[in-house]
Amino acid sequence: MIRRFCLSVAGLATLSACATVVPQPGAPTHAPTHHAQPAPKPAPAPTAPAKPTTAAAAGISRGPAYAQLGVTPASASAALTAFRLSCPALMRRTDASGLTRSGDWNGACAAATGWPDSDAAGFFTAQFQTISVGDGQAFATGYYEPEIAGSREPRLGYEVPVYKKPSDLVEGDLGDFYPDLKGKKIRGRVQNGKLIPYHDRGAIEDGALKGRGLEIGYAADAVEFFFLQVQGSGRLRQPDGSVIRIGYDGQNGREYVGIGKLMRDRGLLGPGELSMQGVMAWLRAHPAEGDAIMRENKSFVFFRELTGPGPLGALNVAVTGRTTVAADPAFIPLGAPVVLSLDRTEANGLWVAQDTGGAIKGANRFDTFWGAGDDARRIAGGMSGRGKAWLLLPRASVDRLEAAGAAQARS
Repeated sequence: MIRRFCLSVAGLATLSACATVVPQPGAPTHAPTHHAQPAPKPAPAPTAPAKPTTAAAAGISRGPAYAQLGVTPASASAALTAFRLSCPALMRRTDASGLTRSGDWNGACAAATGWPDSDAAGFFTAQFQTISVGDGQAFATGYYEPEIAGSREPRLGYEVPVYKKPSDLVEGDLGDFYPDLKGKKIRGRVQNGKLIPYHDRGAIEDGALKGRGLEIGYAADAVEFFFLQVQGSGRLRQPDGSVIRIGYDGQNGREYVGIGKLMRDRGLLGPGELSMQGVMAWLRAHPAEGDAIMRENKSFVFFRELTGPGPLGALNVAVTGRTTVAADPAFIPLGAPVVLSLDRTEANGLWVAQDTGGAIKGANRFDTFWGAGDDARRIAGGMSGRGKAWLLLPRASVDRLEAAGAAQARS
C-alpha cells in the first residue's frame, strides 16, 4: 500500500512538470537570466514512535482503592488461593516487566499463608496498590481445557498424531547475545552447523516427524486438534472412556497466525460468525480450503502427558478456571493479581496472571481461562471483552517506581 501511494504521488508530480505554461500578457517569453535555485529537499516523513516493550517503559499510574473495584468475595477468595500457588515462583523469578523485584513479594506471600479465605478482600486491600499500565485499556479473549476424542494407539478414525517435543528442537535466548533482546526466544534446528527454522505446520502434518517415536496419542479430528493446540492443553478421551491429559511442552518457533482474523479479512465469515464456533463450522463446511487456511498458521504446539493436577500454566502450577489469566510477562509480572472490568461482565473480577500465550502480546492484553466442559468452551469461544485493567502490586514496588519516576523528572 505504501509503495503504491508513493508511485501515485510521483505520477502527479510528472504530470505537473509536463503541463503547458501559458505566459501572461506583457510577460517576457524568454527565459529569465538568473539561475534557478535547487528545490528544497522534502522533509523526511515522520516516523511512528516505537511501542514500549515493557511495563516500565509504558509507564504506570495509581488506580482506585481495591474496595472501589467491585470484586465479589467469591472472586477474591479464589484469587487468594491461586496467588498462594504462585508465590514460590514469584519469589524466585526475574520480573521481565521491570515493575517488581523478587523480594517485593515476600511480605504478601508470607501473609497469604495464614490469611483466612473468608477475608480475602482484606488481604488484597492490605497488601497491594492498584495501578494502570500505560492507559490501562484492556482487551481479553478466553481459553479453556478442551476434551476431544483420541486414542493412545493409531486406529481407524484416530489418525491425527499428537507429538511430544522433538529432541532436535533447540531454543535460545537472544539476550545471551544481545542484552537489549533479553527474554526474546528463538527456536529452530541445527543443519550442517547452522541454526535454521524448524519444520512448520504443513511439513509436520505431511510427515516430517513421522517414525521418530514422538506420538503421545492420536486425535480423531484434525479441526478439534487444531483448536486444542491453540488452547495449549487438553484431554484425549479414549474409546474406553479413559482420559489422557496433555499439556503444552513447546512450540516450533514459527509465527502464530490467528485464522479467525485472516478469515474475516477475506470475507469468509459473516456478522456474528467470528467466534471459535463460527470458525470451526466454516472449516468443516469447506474441508479443502479449511485445511489450507489452518496451515497458514505455521505455529505447531508440542505436548507432554500430565499425570498430576492440571493443566499447568507458565508458572508450572495448575491453572484454575475463572481465576487464571494469561498475560504478556513483559507487562504483567507472572503471579500477580489483576482486576478486569470489561463489557463482558462474566469476565469481571480478580484474576491471577499464571499463564502466557503465543498471541497474548502487549500491555493490557489478556486471555481468561474458563476450565473444562461445555460451558467453558462456549464462554471461552465467544469471549472478546474490552474495558479497564488494574494490576495489583506490592506497595513497596509502587513506591519505588514512583520515586524513580520523580527523580528522573527532576534530572
